[in-house]
Amino acid sequence: MRFQKILVVDDSPTELHLVVDMLNRHKVPEVVTATTGLDAVAKSLSEKPDLILMDVVMPEMNGFQATRKIKKNPETAGIPVIIISSKDQETDKVWGRRQGADEYLTKPVREADLIKMMEAL
Repeated sequence: MRFQKILVVDDSPTELHLVVDMLNRHKVPEVVTATTGLDAVAKSLSEKPDLILMDVVMPEMNGFQATRKIKKNPETAGIPVIIISSKDQETDKVWGRRQGADEYLTKPVREADLIKMMEAL
């Protein structure tokens, strides 16, 4: 796995745990977590992850807004973002890409799909 540090953002402890477990099974050296969009923006700057896995529906700032802020900041613009959301409409996927997301997966995320997508980035 080429990603040494991944930031996983989700306000659901269950979803967070599931994704972190998937990454641990694939020997990702460091996994950092955030539970709000605001926290994600802050940690993207402080932690400088190699990849961000971003939920959409969260309190304070949603994942679309957080992705837009991360991608507009020159310090974090180069970090790839994969949105992982229960929002599964085509318009959601288009909107996510317009905010700067590199890829979009819908929940429940399948481990094989996530790993394949990560390897393709």
